[in-house]
Amino acid sequence: MKILITGGAGFIGSHVADACIEAGNSVVIVDDLSSGEIENVNEKAVFVQMDIRDETIDQLFDFHKFDVVIHHAAQMDVRKSVEDPGFDASVNIIGTLNLLENCKKFGVNKFIFASTGGAIYGEQDYFPADEKHPVRPLSPYGIAKLAVEKYLFYYNAVFGLHYICLRYANVYGPRQNPHGEAGVVAIFSNKMLSGKQPIINGDGKQTRDYTFVGDVVRANMLALGYDKSDIFNVGTGIETDVNTLARYIKEFAGAKSEEIHGEAKKGEQLRSVLDNKKINTVLGWKPNVSVEDGLKITVAFFRDKIFGK
Repeated sequence: MKILITGGAGFIGSHVADACIEAGNSVVIVDDLSSGEIENVNEKAVFVQMDIRDETIDQLFDFHKFDVVIHHAAQMDVRKSVEDPGFDASVNIIGTLNLLENCKKFGVNKFIFASTGGAIYGEQDYFPADEKHPVRPLSPYGIAKLAVEKYLFYYNAVFGLHYICLRYANVYGPRQNPHGEAGVVAIFSNKMLSGKQPIINGDGKQTRDYTFVGDVVRANMLALGYDKSDIFNVGTGIETDVNTLARYIKEFAGAKSEEIHGEAKKGEQLRSVLDNKKINTVLGWKPNVSVEDGLKITVAFFRDKIFGK
């Protein structure tokens, strides 16, 4: 297959690109490198530095005749979306519409969308949240992701574009950016290995469903082989609080940092965890990597990045 992967120089997208290439597919990566890194780009991929909002992206669609688009390019910082909802919508909604219009124009068969679990469901009524849970996003980021899901339903119903929305839990692992506001595993790993003191927001009892990037990649590969349109949660179904996470990372990093708490972030979700029964039943997916094992791999990656192999 000929696959376009947007955000393919980024954390999750680059791992998905590697897996697609390993499976024998032809891959084109589009990334503006605003958060991705050129070193993440697989040498067997065709790389184009471009913003997904760029009107000239139609030339790529025309030339390559893609079978599938796997869409990971995004403004991914929830707090930034709150500060600048217009910019968030420009990238996450208008940018995606630019891709969808080209899919329609050039006959792309399938669109796999990296959506979000926690940010779409908002404060949960029950735990874990399945795909039928009410969607009440509490951030412009979550609203934009939900809007794209609705647009995908429209493009499928009216134009026949098959789609799969993968609602990710909190994904972590090698290549995650440790320098932004998002991605607590990468931030804590980098700081502890560098001898710096991480700060836990609030009491640290807020929980998330931490899902290893390798498991997320497998969900994408299974979605490639699925010929229907649907929405799936991608998560472990297990809650881990930030205090526990920090203790694991401290142990694996061999750090001497203390457990220091700062002010709680306003509006931060208290609990988020996803039910994975549907994707297990339909696609045969289940998480293979435990939080402990995933954190060991991730800390080892950042140790090599900081100190060299």
